[in-house]
Amino acid sequence: MLRVGLTGGLGSGKSTVAAQLRELGAQVIEADELGRAVMEPGEAVFDEIVRRFGAEVVGPDGRLNRARLAEMAFKGGRLQELNAIVHPAVIEMQRRWMKGVFARDPNAVAVVESALIFEVERDARDRGESEGVLADWRNRFDRVIVLTAPDEVKVARYVDRICPDPARREAAAADARMRLAKQMPDAAKAERADYVIENTGGMDALRQRVEAIWERLGAESNNRAATGSLE
Repeated sequence: MLRVGLTGGLGSGKSTVAAQLRELGAQVIEADELGRAVMEPGEAVFDEIVRRFGAEVVGPDGRLNRARLAEMAFKGGRLQELNAIVHPAVIEMQRRWMKGVFARDPNAVAVVESALIFEVERDARDRGESEGVLADWRNRFDRVIVLTAPDEVKVARYVDRICPDPARREAAAADARMRLAKQMPDAAKAERADYVIENTGGMDALRQRVEAIWERLGAESNNRAATGSLE
């Protein structure tokens, strides 16, 4: 078995690579999907967010108004506060998911796609947490893949994905830059990664790089299942 983190900044191509790894045989889960699940009404995370941020973050349908919550978190300087509520629940769900994957297939490669693997650790330590799952999150992966690209490329991809309306593209680009400013630079992530993919070429080049990494991950997983070691 092998626990793999797939990370990179906004617009770096994580979803594309996650899909390619899934096609090649990896078991893949998205942290954003889990985050949405734990923030649904009836969940403890939902209740805590409303308690801390106020009833104004609840929309007419009784669910979180994510746009309002994001505004309060990013523009209001409360992103760490929000993440400290959400991330422990998401990480616990990831842990349970991995446990189930490996129970079914000891040779599996389980991939968690998450934009914030390194940021979770950084922010926990900034809050004075030296121990615990958040402060040690990077080390809970056997291998980490980092996707990199110039920030302007990331911004353009983000805008193309979420904003078909030309009149709103400038605002979307500003939002993307604000979000990127909260994330660690690619160079800092690459220093701590096992594999780095510079995602600036075409899809064929990206696929070739992913396939090469997948071959190595599969070999490492099989070796670990046989010997109990990655060496």
